[in-house]
Amino acid sequence: MLRRLSELVHIESPSGDKAAVDRAVASVASWCEAASGRVRLHRQREFGNLLEASFRPRRSSSSKPILLLGHLDTVWEIGTLRNMPWREEKGQIGGPGILDMKAGVVMALTALQILQEHNALSRPVILLLHSDEEVGSHVSRPLTEKIACRCEAVYVLEPAQGDQGAYKTARKGIGNYRLDVNGIASHSGVDFSAGHSAVLELARQIERIAALTDPKRGITVNPGVIGGGTRSNVVAAHAWVDIDVRIARAGDAPRIDRALRRLRPVDRNCSLHISGGLNRPPMERTRGTVALFRRAQHFAAALGFSLEEAATGGGSDGNFTAALGIPTLDGMGAVGAGAHAAHEHILAASLIPRTALLAAMLL
Repeated sequence: MLRRLSELVHIESPSGDKAAVDRAVASVASWCEAASGRVRLHRQREFGNLLEASFRPRRSSSSKPILLLGHLDTVWEIGTLRNMPWREEKGQIGGPGILDMKAGVVMALTALQILQEHNALSRPVILLLHSDEEVGSHVSRPLTEKIACRCEAVYVLEPAQGDQGAYKTARKGIGNYRLDVNGIASHSGVDFSAGHSAVLELARQIERIAALTDPKRGITVNPGVIGGGTRSNVVAAHAWVDIDVRIARAGDAPRIDRALRRLRPVDRNCSLHISGGLNRPPMERTRGTVALFRRAQHFAAALGFSLEEAATGGGSDGNFTAALGIPTLDGMGAVGAGAHAAHEHILAASLIPRTALLAAMLL
């Protein structure tokens, strides 16, 4: 496992570099074929190819497939390895993309090989790996939803939650909006009264936007990045803000969307334009997901460790499958910390037991 994981981490694969992601896809495709997987590449122009690998039991089975869902793209640019090399120390293994989520990919392949070597694979399994997850899954989402609709359940190979390695039974939905404000420019010294500041109007609107946050309902609305104006002696003609929206319940999405689109300028000489929308629906905690978690908890106890569940504000491709009503269990990859950070690592001691648990869930 460590040899494969090291090889995969050393193939740097940032989302925006198609050739780089395709190299990672090619390596994993060869491993899938060696494990008797039937590989299909869904070729893309802008992003890396999407990898679909089907694994069938030796005995005929009428069971619907299990979908193992993950991605091979990372947030790390080519050259990161020079300053963030593969490292093994004090029970930790680090490197760019190792936790999010190349270790999960290696775990999935290992679990499948274990079952095949013992003739224990009793149902079809589909491994689907994306190339654009870190940038919104715009290309891969239709394929994810199409394949997931044929499956009994979805296991997402994203990192587990925290050092205790909780499985994720709920995730917030994510929306990305942008508010553009147009005002009227003027010379701030010579003709100040003729101007209508887009920056000032934006400041007033940001207060309204932030007020949509409702922690009790799991709603956060964050005006995260702002810009505007040209010079300090010019009344600003344009300003903008990028807004991150997180919701715990699908029913809250239309209400927040309406509230943002109904914003009206305080200064009527300014105009507002809101764009964007919900990118990922929430993954809500359903009976089907809880049943999967209870099964995993039972297997974990049999393997000698405890397993807890958690909810998180971050999204994954599991949000899409859960929104279709398909039981989805997330966080079934590696245990570690530092995803998207320089100290990204996995805990070496958890690798084998968590892979065994994943194999058990495929029985």
